[in-house]
Amino acid sequence: MKIAATYDPNTGEVFQHFGRTEFFKVYEIEDGKVVSSQVIDNGGFGHHDLVTYLQSLNVTTLILGGRGPGAKNAIEAAGLKEIPGVSGSADKAAEAFAKGEKIGDPDAICNHHGEHHHEEGEEHHCHHGEGEHHCHH
Repeated sequence: MKIAATYDPNTGEVFQHFGRTEFFKVYEIEDGKVVSSQVIDNGGFGHHDLVTYLQSLNVTTLILGGRGPGAKNAIEAAGLKEIPGVSGSADKAAEAFAKGEKIGDPDAICNHHGEHHHEEGEEHHCHHGEGEHHCHH
């Protein structure tokens, strides 16, 4: 099985904005273990074209931080399994996934294209500054 994580090569962490990711770390998983990994660039693609690119690499599952509703729909339409709301080490996330551990937050949706509001009691906060986007849960 091949899985990919949005990847920040400077920190080794899961990159938090799917549509702007420049790198992925692709992991090969067998028998509940990561057997190999490789950092690749985004193929020159952005946003929804990234999904087609990942499909062409035979990736079946995507580990990521935040993504907008359009990306969520494109990922689902392509038949990829997604695990959003993951932060921290990409390697640790992949290892946890390989072992069958629950990771991420299925409700981690960020709308970086405009103002948005969350229901009272939700713990998901997005910070949008010039050239940056951070989601916190």
